[in-house]
Amino acid sequence: MSKKRRQYAKSRDAPAKQSYSTSWLCSPDAWNVLIGGGYRRLSQCPEVRMCVHKYADLISSMTLYLMRNTKKGDVRIKNGLSQKMDLEPNTLMTRKQFVYNIVWSLMLDGNGNQVTYPRYTADGHLENLEPLPPSRVSFIPNEADRSYRIRYGDTVFAPDEVLHFVINPDPDTPWMGTGYQIALGEIVKGLRQAMATKQALMQSPTPSIIVKVDGLTEEFNSADGRRKLRAQYLDSSEHGEPWFIPAEAFSVEQVKPLTLNDLAIKSNMELDKRAVASIFGVPPFLVGVGEHRKDEYNNFITSCVMPMAKNIEQELTRKLLYSPDMYIKFNIRSLYAYDVAEIINAGSQMVDRMAMTRNELRDWLGMGPHDEMDELVALENYIPANMLGQQSKLKEGGGANG
Repeated sequence: MSKKRRQYAKSRDAPAKQSYSTSWLCSPDAWNVLIGGGYRRLSQCPEVRMCVHKYADLISSMTLYLMRNTKKGDVRIKNGLSQKMDLEPNTLMTRKQFVYNIVWSLMLDGNGNQVTYPRYTADGHLENLEPLPPSRVSFIPNEADRSYRIRYGDTVFAPDEVLHFVINPDPDTPWMGTGYQIALGEIVKGLRQAMATKQALMQSPTPSIIVKVDGLTEEFNSADGRRKLRAQYLDSSEHGEPWFIPAEAFSVEQVKPLTLNDLAIKSNMELDKRAVASIFGVPPFLVGVGEHRKDEYNNFITSCVMPMAKNIEQELTRKLLYSPDMYIKFNIRSLYAYDVAEIINAGSQMVDRMAMTRNELRDWLGMGPHDEMDELVALENYIPANMLGQQSKLKEGGGANG
């Protein structure tokens, strides 16, 4: 072999590896049933939206209190800051809209994170709380000081410059939330697949009558012939008229079409709905499964809604308040399922034990104060507390009518 041929042999490229792929052909309808309508975000799942809406609606309905620690207990403060936080935290939104946006972004769009920028006036007063769109927010770990930075567009914030609300913290980066995407992924796929199958059955139902025809019949060989046979023997001009068909050529059978119960779709959907509700801690009846239970709802408020509200309270307190004896809290008591009789019964017992005034009881019932109901009273005659010792029956030698 010549030198030129040896060089050519050495420089020759290796044979390319061949790769094989497999593809499947199916109709558009079958494709929609198989993949359940394509990729969908969690916020497009009705059951997920129902659960998150319930959290956001309940938490945003609570009044925000500005509280102060005193030697006699915590008291509510009413000033410009409390009014700002409870009535108009954002110049474009009410408190309900503002808190609803925080909870919704925190649980869905923000994947466990929500960032709000507090804007201050020149003299240091709180001017506005501006929620940042989750799609434009990213988090940058800083290994040097074991901290992180928040990037919003071209601006980078330190953690103490913004309000960063977090749920389900990540074990490796506890300052960052993880949300519910991982836990809900497969369940949402099952719900979407079940809905696609249900929709397909509703749009293309199985015929309930099957007609067996002699294959030797000449008209059966073409579509026009079959249409002619149906018009001649099966179709009737008026509803309820009997059919007359030759017994030698036709055999009619009635069959039961497939239903959701036959495919076990209904039971599977109920299981998936219960699973979604369980992940969020929401009672199943709030997603359309089961019956309403008052105790279960109150437990949901205590064990699920309250911790979420506490998360928001603590971030607002540590980032917005400078005074160590002040804090922000939601009025969680307003969410419990009470009826008027229960409120009156509990309030009356507290009034009788001088634990509250009658005006405080009227406030529980949503009634305005009364000028003569600010005193603590006791016993069946509602004697003012400062006159209990003036009763004649308590004095030495009091008569039977004292």
